[in-house]
Amino acid sequence: MGGAGGGGTFQVRIRATWRASGQLIAFLILVLASAGFVASGLIRGGGTGGAVFAVLGAMGLAVFGVGLLGAAGRLLGRRPVLELTDEGVCRPARWPLPRRADRLLPWSRIAAMTALRRGVPGTRGGEQDYLVFLPSDELMEMARTAERPQLVALTLTDVPATAEAAPWCFAVEPGWDAPLREIVSQARRRREIPVIDRRKR
Repeated sequence: MGGAGGGGTFQVRIRATWRASGQLIAFLILVLASAGFVASGLIRGGGTGGAVFAVLGAMGLAVFGVGLLGAAGRLLGRRPVLELTDEGVCRPARWPLPRRADRLLPWSRIAAMTALRRGVPGTRGGEQDYLVFLPSDELMEMARTAERPQLVALTLTDVPATAEAAPWCFAVEPGWDAPLREIVSQARRRREIPVIDRRKR
């Protein structure tokens, strides 16, 4: 289960899932196929066809190699996706970035947190839950009073009116090792902040 109790740090991690393992295997297959392209291009010799195969294979090795490293790092590195500390809410930097690139939102700047739901293709049931830490009273009021379709703006990075909340929006994944209810409870142990549940209304 995610992290430790009141005080200290509570960490939420993604469990190893079949989907994450499938991504790793898919990238591995693509890297091997790209290596096959390079080898085929070199074996064919100096013709145009061989050069095209070699170049395409090299591009595939670069792109899919980065994808393979990222998928392996997420699966094996076990870096948390969310941390609740005594100082505030921490969004750990994605692997392979160093932990000094983590972002921290102090509790004193959090006006409220809201849980909301929006339609997302490719998810179970076609919907995805989000937990958003709101760093202003205006955003808190929006979360309380806006119609459900307008709440989607809190989950997007390119909406100027809600840009302040974008870094603190977390898509609640099925593979998280702590349920949303426990995360909210752990946050409120550290600071009594309002919780606005807009998943159904």
